[in-house]
Amino acid sequence: MRIIKNVSLATAALVAAGLGWVGMTSTTAEAGSTKHDEVVGTTLGELRGTVKNGVRSFQGIPYAAPPVEELRWKSPQPAEPWQGVREATSPGAACAQPVGYPIGVPSENEDCLYLNVTAPAGAKGDLPVIVWIHGGSLMYGTGDMYKPERMAAAGAVVVSMNYRLGVMGFLADPSLKESGGLGLEDQQAALRWVRANAAAFGGDARNVTVMGESGGGFAVCGHLASPRSKGLFDRAIVQSAPCVTGSSRTRAEAEADSERVIKAVGCEKDTAACLRDKSAAELMEAYGAYADPLPMSGTRLLPVAPEKALRTGKFNRVPVLIGVNHGEERGMILGEELATGKPMRPEAYEPALREQFGDKAGAVLKRYPLSAFPSAGEALAAARTDSAWSAPTLDTARLLSRWTPTRMYEFAEAETLWYKGYPEPSFEPGANHMVELAYLFDMDLFEERTPEQNRLADRMIDAWVGFAETGETAWPGFRDTADERYVQSLTSGDWKRTEFVKDHHYRFWSTQGA
Repeated sequence: MRIIKNVSLATAALVAAGLGWVGMTSTTAEAGSTKHDEVVGTTLGELRGTVKNGVRSFQGIPYAAPPVEELRWKSPQPAEPWQGVREATSPGAACAQPVGYPIGVPSENEDCLYLNVTAPAGAKGDLPVIVWIHGGSLMYGTGDMYKPERMAAAGAVVVSMNYRLGVMGFLADPSLKESGGLGLEDQQAALRWVRANAAAFGGDARNVTVMGESGGGFAVCGHLASPRSKGLFDRAIVQSAPCVTGSSRTRAEAEADSERVIKAVGCEKDTAACLRDKSAAELMEAYGAYADPLPMSGTRLLPVAPEKALRTGKFNRVPVLIGVNHGEERGMILGEELATGKPMRPEAYEPALREQFGDKAGAVLKRYPLSAFPSAGEALAAARTDSAWSAPTLDTARLLSRWTPTRMYEFAEAETLWYKGYPEPSFEPGANHMVELAYLFDMDLFEERTPEQNRLADRMIDAWVGFAETGETAWPGFRDTADERYVQSLTSGDWKRTEFVKDHHYRFWSTQGA
């Protein structure tokens, strides 16, 4: 039904294209009550974490063996147990990733399969567990940059992880028999660790919610579709990641992309050994900073693409909360404006539509006339958002709801946080891509929340934790009939049903062809 090429995950996860890289910190300023130590036992050994302000934190916990040397491009192997008490007071290394997006942490480290656990102090083993899969185009990011103390304090055990990214996680070549979706396999290994160890931190191992946004959300789509993820989670939250687009690549697509890298590093002969002899830096340079790494379908890990799995009902049927932001592309357009140093000119609007939508541009221009918007940038953002995000997210909810309980939301707050240290945007960024995360987590990337924004954050966190606990929300379920496609609008005002189909011209995009 969409008439544009699938928005690349690299573009999707870039908060604002052209912003450049901002080094992220993985610690916050010390505040509040004094920290003290706490020791827990896991299946691999004892861990020493910290307790502060009523929340326990354990960081840098190995959930799989380091994927280095002979284990590079192999399925994750069990981590080795340890003797004594292991310090778990700082996060593990970021997985190898190039310089690129603001949400990245440039790294050449391959010993990176570590996770973090944050939980209320004194929890007794019956709290819902939320496993967070960070976004970043499956190219960038770390689990620890999303600080979940508020979510944990609301009554959940929150687990985040690092997993193999980019060329190290998604290169696919016949000589590397286990390649093609290793980042997804790492996440499965982390989920197995959670099943085995959640109770030690006060969590209910029988009530695990897997949650992701953007690239992480597309990974959740993969877990819904993967037979190897069956039984590893009980609910799913998918944010800004329409499963019907951009969740996987065909074998031909994945191997063609990998062939480009193999040629660039001179590994056409004795490919597997040659690739393992190359440094992470060499491989990342060949792969590029803005690639589109996706798990390969047509494998034992992912027999069919998530879209087909949802369409046929052959997926892991758990309750799903799925949502999208009202103005996903606004941040991308603003980033492009910052890169050029000036707002988009009105006369550039029609050429941009024609480049984006090809022979359908005339119809799009009639539906989104420049005169209906305050600026050319806002007009282009609306057309891009509706075609690439809003309409396919509704399609995804429709497919899910035919087989499993589904709730849908739209984050629609008008006055949202902007990015710390960047110039003021030319128009209000609104509910752009990724900004809802500033309400669910504390993140150094964003400006500080106001008291009113904190109230919205609390409401959203309560809704997410409530869904993790029960599989339900305060708003009605989504059903695929014209009058029951209920989408809840999340704002600082009253939460109510949004006219999603009308607001995002869904019927128009449904008639435009693939």
